[in-house]
Amino acid sequence: MSLSKPKKPEGEDASDPARIRAVALRLLVRREHSVQEITSKLTSRGYQREAVATVVAALAAENLLSDNRFVEEFVASRARRGSGPVKIRDELRGRGVDETLVETVLMEQAESWAANAASVRRKRFGAALPRDYAERARQARFLQQRGFSMDAIRAALEGDIEDE
Repeated sequence: MSLSKPKKPEGEDASDPARIRAVALRLLVRREHSVQEITSKLTSRGYQREAVATVVAALAAENLLSDNRFVEEFVASRARRGSGPVKIRDELRGRGVDETLVETVLMEQAESWAANAASVRRKRFGAALPRDYAERARQARFLQQRGFSMDAIRAALEGDIEDE
């Protein structure tokens, strides 16, 4: 059994709403997608842009496709992997999601970012806090690369680097 790439639709198939809907639903079964992501995937597979827009609007109206649900799931998933809000925000910008929606979901999680940063720090460096400036700076850089704010980093390191 060979797994070959599906042929691009031609003629009427490229604008058949039932076929576009079936492909969109197969994509949505795997994971949540943003409206822009699903539109991009369908048009890159050869479906006509106007037909795709109609099907995507219908899926959104039926609440089968939701940017809000996508953002909530994306933030939760990335937070479980140890990413911070700065990195998550940047990733979502590239996925075409409304920035006010992103900010709202990130603010709902505001209290947990410091705890997440502390957890990520412990997982990587152990329970003991760094004793010298160089090690504190190294751990702060690590957390910053993961996308945590300076407030969350200070909380994870239990104080400011300058406090030493």
